[in-house]
Amino acid sequence: MPAPDETYGRGRDWNVDLIPKFLMANGQLVKLLVHTGVTRYLEFKSIEGSYVMGRSGKISKVPADEKEALTSDLMGLFEKRRFKNFLVFVQDFSEEDPKTWKDCDPKATTMAEVYKKYGLDDNTSDFVGHALALYRNDDYLKQPCGEAMKRIKLYSDSLARYGKSPYLYPLYGLGELPQGFARLSAIYGGTYMLDKPIEEIVYEGGKVVGVKSAGETAKCKQVYCDPTYVSDKVKKTGQVVRCICLMDHPIPNTKDALSTQIIIPQKQCGRNSDIYVTMVSYTHQVAGKNWFVANVSTNVETANPEAEIQPGLNLLGPIKQKFLQVSDVFAPVDSGCDSQLFVSKSYDATSHFETTCLDVLDIFKRGTGEDFDFSKVKHTLEDQE
Repeated sequence: MPAPDETYGRGRDWNVDLIPKFLMANGQLVKLLVHTGVTRYLEFKSIEGSYVMGRSGKISKVPADEKEALTSDLMGLFEKRRFKNFLVFVQDFSEEDPKTWKDCDPKATTMAEVYKKYGLDDNTSDFVGHALALYRNDDYLKQPCGEAMKRIKLYSDSLARYGKSPYLYPLYGLGELPQGFARLSAIYGGTYMLDKPIEEIVYEGGKVVGVKSAGETAKCKQVYCDPTYVSDKVKKTGQVVRCICLMDHPIPNTKDALSTQIIIPQKQCGRNSDIYVTMVSYTHQVAGKNWFVANVSTNVETANPEAEIQPGLNLLGPIKQKFLQVSDVFAPVDSGCDSQLFVSKSYDATSHFETTCLDVLDIFKRGTGEDFDFSKVKHTLEDQE
């Protein structure tokens, strides 16, 4: 993104992702990237802080282990003890070992019942569900607890990997991902065609046979694309508002972290959707020295989207320049198995790739007819450093 004027430096001083998302260090997307081998062309750096807004209206570090539970200002003294006991239970929990269940059947006991068993109040269960398990609404409370337990363990396992937060972000921004895949594609004989306008997706007998551009047709057996290429194959499911903010300071109350994520759970601002705040800076090579790029996003629920993200903007302090964008969100109308045209969903408002990864795995299954086997992933990020 070019700088708005010379006040903020030259355009090449900025490398801003219009839809910034962080990667969970121990999450499935990192495992998929490692499996493809593309991570040998990427360098990741951890995000320095992960925060959540509590009922007091101030942000606090997300407590993810017993030590942090006892020092967190999100809870009172007795609640800290109850939360610590809950975390110990989650860490010991294994679906394969009924001895660890403590009367909480992963396929029968709801998450609401688990919270009640450990005496957690609404505020604690709120930040556990939205900032640790990363659920976007409270529907999970009525569902069996197994999936939520996995999500909480993923957060703490990812945090244990690099220490400061569970999230990673590529140096020079997410644009490095497609560049890495371009290099990988070249090794395997693939061809990247950049800046090629798509005139038509060509079908024969209802099946994809090629993609036409500039009068030429590239033959193929399958097409994978996002919704912008096939407006007749998708349906609108909502809207997302995002605001990119340029600042000359870190986000206040984050101990001057040079990168951070903040989640404002829906209940804390009287909404049906969480508000997400991300911030990266020169430490990730996306901005000039002492410049910071924040992004605030949420699902659109009213006719005034900018007002909806105001609770997030209020956390940032003085903003030098901001860019507001409201985007439609689409989903495919069918699986694509008949036509062999496989369409992804639009990016949602979340500040992480966990939901996107589910979409990637869904497309993989639709396109290949089988689930991705994570046992194939034999290496880790550290093996490729």
